[in-house]
Amino acid sequence: MIDVLLGLQWGDEGKGKIVDYLAAKYDVIARFQGGPNAGHTLYVNGNKVVLHTIPSGVFQSHCLNLIGNGVVIDPVTLQKEIHTIVALQPDLLSRLFISQRAHLIIPTHRALDAASEASKGQEKIGSTLKGIGPAYMDKTGRNGLRVGDVLSKDFDKKYEQLKQKHLQMLKQYEHQVDWQEWEAQFFAAIDHLRTLQIVNAEYWIDNQLKAGKKILAEGAQGSMLDIDFGTYPFVTSSNTIAAGVCNGLGVAPSTIGEVYGITKAYCTRVGGGPFPTELLDDTGEALRKAGSEFGATTGRPRRCGWIDLVALRYAVMLSGVTKLIITKTDVLDQFSPIQAAVAYKVDGVETKELPYDLCSVSVEPVYQSFAGWGKPISECKTYEETSQDFKDYCRFVEQYLQTKIGYVSNGTGRDQLLVIS
Repeated sequence: MIDVLLGLQWGDEGKGKIVDYLAAKYDVIARFQGGPNAGHTLYVNGNKVVLHTIPSGVFQSHCLNLIGNGVVIDPVTLQKEIHTIVALQPDLLSRLFISQRAHLIIPTHRALDAASEASKGQEKIGSTLKGIGPAYMDKTGRNGLRVGDVLSKDFDKKYEQLKQKHLQMLKQYEHQVDWQEWEAQFFAAIDHLRTLQIVNAEYWIDNQLKAGKKILAEGAQGSMLDIDFGTYPFVTSSNTIAAGVCNGLGVAPSTIGEVYGITKAYCTRVGGGPFPTELLDDTGEALRKAGSEFGATTGRPRRCGWIDLVALRYAVMLSGVTKLIITKTDVLDQFSPIQAAVAYKVDGVETKELPYDLCSVSVEPVYQSFAGWGKPISECKTYEETSQDFKDYCRFVEQYLQTKIGYVSNGTGRDQLLVIS
C-alpha cells in the first residue's frame, strides 16, 4: 500500500520533519507534485537542511527516494541540493530515482514567471518566481520538456523550440528579465542530470508494491493551495490533495492506505490571497517571532493567525485524512487564551462551510477560546505528561474534524514528537 502525507493549510506545516520521522518504517519515499518552490526543513545532527525537490527520506539510509512524474524539476536547483546532501549523506545517489516523465523548468520559464508577476502590480499572487507556473502551463499545453528528453539526441533542438516560444511571449511584458546568464548553469546541470538514475517510474513503483515494499507519498505546499480546491487564483499549479498522488506517481486509487494530514497549531500563509484568521496586530507579530515564521524557500515573513478549523475540516474532507498531525504546538506555550475559528460569518451569515470564492466575500471568523497549555509542552516527553488543558484542546479538535490525532510535534528536534494514537 501507499500511505500519503500532505499539508492541510497553506504550506509550511512542517512536513519535512514528519516525513523524516515516519520514513523509518517505510522503504520508499516518493514526491508526487510541486517543484523547487517547496521548502521541507529537516534538522540532521544539528544541521538545518532545506529540501526543495528531493524527498525527505534521504537521511534514512534504508530508504529509496523517488521524484515522481507530477513534480517539475529545475536541474540547477536539483544539482545544488544533491551537492549539499551528499556532504551529509554520501550514499544519496544510489538511493535517488527520477521519473522520466517529470517536467523540466528551463531558464525562460523563470523569466516568464518574474515578468508575469511584475506585470500584475497590486494583484500579485505571491509566486516564488521559480518558474513553476509556466512549467506546468507548458505541461498542460503539451509543449513541455521532460526528464526523459535529456537522453534523446535532439534535446538541444527541443530546448531551442521551447525557448523561442517563451521569447515571443516575453515580448508582451514591459518588465524584462536578464535570463541569459542562467543558461550556462542550466546546461551544466543537464549534464549532471544525465548521470542520475532516470527510471520508468510508474513501472518502478509498481514493482516496489509487488515486492511488498511500504511506500510513503510526500506532498508539497498545502491543501488550501490546490489548483482546483484551494483559494483560487492564489494557489499553486498542481493538485496538492491526496487525489494528486494517483496522477503524480502513476498509481491506482486502490493502492492508497493511510492519509496523514499535517497542520500547525496556528495558521500561516506566504504571499497574497485570502486568510480569514490572519492577525495584523501584536499577537500576529508575536506568533511570527515565536515560530520563526520566515519562508524556507523565499525567506519572506509569513502572515500569521489563529488556527482555522473551518478550512481545516474542508481539507480533511477532500483528502480523506485518517490521521492528523499537529506541529509547532510549543510555539503556543506562551499564549493564553488560545483561539480557534469554528465558523465563518460570510456577508453576515454564519456557516461552517468554506465559500466557493474567499476572495469575493466578506469573511469574519467566529472564534472559540481555549485556556493556554498551563505547562510548556516543549518540556514534555510523552503525551501523558501534557496538561489537561492541552488534552482538552486536542479532544475538541478531533471531535470538530472527526479525525484522530496521531502525533503532536513539540519542538524542532527529530525526537520532539509525542505519540497520541
